[in-house]
Amino acid sequence: MSNVPANLKYASSHEWLLLNADGSVTVGISDHAQEALGDLVFLELPEVGAHFEAGKEIAVVESVKAAADVYAPIAGTVSEVNQAAADAPESVNQDAYAAWLFKMTPDNVADLDQMLDAAAYQAVADAA
Repeated sequence: MSNVPANLKYASSHEWLLLNADGSVTVGISDHAQEALGDLVFLELPEVGAHFEAGKEIAVVESVKAAADVYAPIAGTVSEVNQAAADAPESVNQDAYAAWLFKMTPDNVADLDQMLDAAAYQAVADAA
């Protein structure tokens, strides 16, 4: 069973979100997603300043077995990327919630209310 922290919000496409005190949103892939992918070897992160609509491809994670798209869970502008994770993709396998991928400034912070809570995401992950 995957680790699904209760303090986060989730997208059914296996991204997690954390609303920060400054109004930005930290985004990464879930523990379930990193387990399914296996050993990560490369992360292609978005450019700072780029704007994405919800559901659009924003990043790519590559493992020894597959490449997978990461989707923007909400609409917003990329404000920061985690270069340390890009330099050491295995850090996502070690702790998917510490090794975030990027931060966004949301177009509408209320969009987080549409994301899944931990229990709802666990049901999605269990069904996958």
